Amino acid sequence: MANETPLDRFKAVLGGAARALADEPEVELAFTADAPAQSGRHLKVPMPARALPAEQVAEARGFADSFALRLRLHDVGLHQRGAPADPVARAVYDAVETARVEALGARGYDGIGDNLAHALEMRLKSDPIARARSRAEVPLSTALGLMVREALTGRAAPAGADAGLAMVRPWVEERADLSALALALDDQRAFQALANKMLADLELTEGEQSPDESDEGGDEDEGQDDPSEGDSDDAAEGGDAEGEMEARGEEREAEGESEDQQETEQDSGEDMDGEPGEEGDEGMQPVRPNRPRSDPSPQFDYRPWTTQFDEVVTATDLCDADELLRLRGYLDQQLAHLQSAVSKLANRLQRRLMAQQNRSWDFDQEEGLLDAARLARVVTSPGQSLSYKVERDTDFRDTVVTLLIDNSGSMRGRPISIAAISADILARTLERCGVKTEILGFTTRAWKGGQSRETWLAAGRPPQPGRLNDIRHIIYKKADDPWRRARQNLGLMMREGLLKENIDGEALLWAHSRLIARAEDRRILMVISDGAPVDDSTLSVNSGSYLERHLRQVIGWIEAKSPVELIAIGIGHDVTRYYSRAVTIMDAEQLGGTIIEQLASLFDAD
Repeated sequence: MANETPLDRFKAVLGGAARALADEPEVELAFTADAPAQSGRHLKVPMPARALPAEQVAEARGFADSFALRLRLHDVGLHQRGAPADPVARAVYDAVETARVEALGARGYDGIGDNLAHALEMRLKSDPIARARSRAEVPLSTALGLMVREALTGRAAPAGADAGLAMVRPWVEERADLSALALALDDQRAFQALANKMLADLELTEGEQSPDESDEGGDEDEGQDDPSEGDSDDAAEGGDAEGEMEARGEEREAEGESEDQQETEQDSGEDMDGEPGEEGDEGMQPVRPNRPRSDPSPQFDYRPWTTQFDEVVTATDLCDADELLRLRGYLDQQLAHLQSAVSKLANRLQRRLMAQQNRSWDFDQEEGLLDAARLARVVTSPGQSLSYKVERDTDFRDTVVTLLIDNSGSMRGRPISIAAISADILARTLERCGVKTEILGFTTRAWKGGQSRETWLAAGRPPQPGRLNDIRHIIYKKADDPWRRARQNLGLMMREGLLKENIDGEALLWAHSRLIARAEDRRILMVISDGAPVDDSTLSVNSGSYLERHLRQVIGWIEAKSPVELIAIGIGHDVTRYYSRAVTIMDAEQLGGTIIEQLASLFDAD
């Protein structure tokens, strides 16, 4: 085409190469400015600059090759059946399988190997292994993935990971023989058995687990070669396996994670009111007892260094009225074409809610409102008495919905724009249905720690200080405020410099406490995020899983013990590994429809 740019041609060539490598003609490849991701046959790779710098081109090729190889060489069902339950062991298990797929795909193809190496270097730049100062801070999933890669390909790990690997290498080599994995490179089942043996040798699992031990559904999934059979699993697994590659600080700590996870599960199962088993099966929504509001707050192994510089602010505190008006205009202009589609979905939600609130009547009553439709009968038969009707009580419960929106830097661009407009339309729709809506946001006041870190440095850098940044919680719309009064506030999300880092656990507790204080019978908390909590200042001086572990504990407590109904939507990142009720979308433009459908399903269930 005459108007085709070099970037367009590169995308076409890269897509063709991915389809050939995956041996799948329906593979679709797109560029993204966010984290690379794979969902079934849909691949999103980093977008290079228009000049196509060599390093950025190689990086995009590396991610495309990795995703394509996974489609061709990885059996999703087999992988899931052999996966260990422990989160640390599962992260290692996923990383080791990724190393196998990439080593097998690159065998005999130096170009593919070089592309994969470039992508790996990019991922490790922000991985906790690059800044680890002790063995406890080295994520085992990253370390073992790199060591298995060395054993399978002979390629050394990138230089940035050398210090972290040196801390764990003696411990690993003393307990496990990684060279044995190379003998089963072509056989995923055999490789999986050796990987589980390695996990047992490292005492990450209680014993060896073969694929057949966890296969509850027989052998119907064995030998699955058609990628279309595993599309839904790929989407969920993308966060566990590919999510390890997205450099969001999601790796789990080698020591201590298992104990914390067990404590959370015990709290969820043993301290609940009601009969045993109310917590529900894995993947199902737990039954939540209606506990009194005086219940004590949860106690977690988590603390902030200081709360002196934290703030809860309204949008008008951060921006004057004129700028809010300008930002709101920019938001409307940016999403004018999308508003119509989301509005149609909102109207659909309104019809479903109003249908549940339809008035119904009991007729031929002795008293009540006069039934005008039966007046003619009195005229034709004067001997008959007047007829009355009485309205029945509706069972639609008084409800409040809170939208908690991740205001981190990785949401910048289209995701935060669509989150803002979706929240705006949702608030307007629910208000028409008599459902109050609160819109909240969470971020930090500064990059790299702010004043909290300064006080920690002045105190002589005490070890394990806890959360080390100044959090900022933003109120865009209070539940009792009408939509027209808060409409301008959502434009604040478009402000340059607002979006920084995200500490999800504390934000979730804050939004939950506001909901618990409400008088409504039903309280729903919907979290919109694009990944795990990340704050470089905190993670650089605590364990690599410090924030993520706290988030898991908070979610477990809310889902097991709180009357608040919790639901989450992940944008480009798998959040189903955190929340029992969650959905992941790969394109920000799906957000409006997903919010509407998820809320509709909640009300339909009620």
